[in-house]
Amino acid sequence: MSAAHTPIRLQVDGRSVTVPAGFSVAAAIAQVATAFGTRKDASLRAPLCGMGLCFECRVRIDGADHQRACMTLVREGMRVETTTEPAHG
Repeated sequence: MSAAHTPIRLQVDGRSVTVPAGFSVAAAIAQVATAFGTRKDASLRAPLCGMGLCFECRVRIDGADHQRACMTLVREGMRVETTTEPAHG
């Protein structure tokens, strides 16, 4: 099996996801959700431009806030949280 096809396991909002090496975090999230909340009002967001310019795909990765999911490649054991700012009511 080539390195490009090696399965990578990570957690997205506590759910186990397996994707091929070389996938972006945004692609991994798409395996379990079509949109995710990143704003204080909990409005749903998702990757828009796919090249890191719009910042609509920001997530928390291994505790680091506001990481662009479309620009970050998956790593084994990575923990992704799709809501980076808690909703306030």
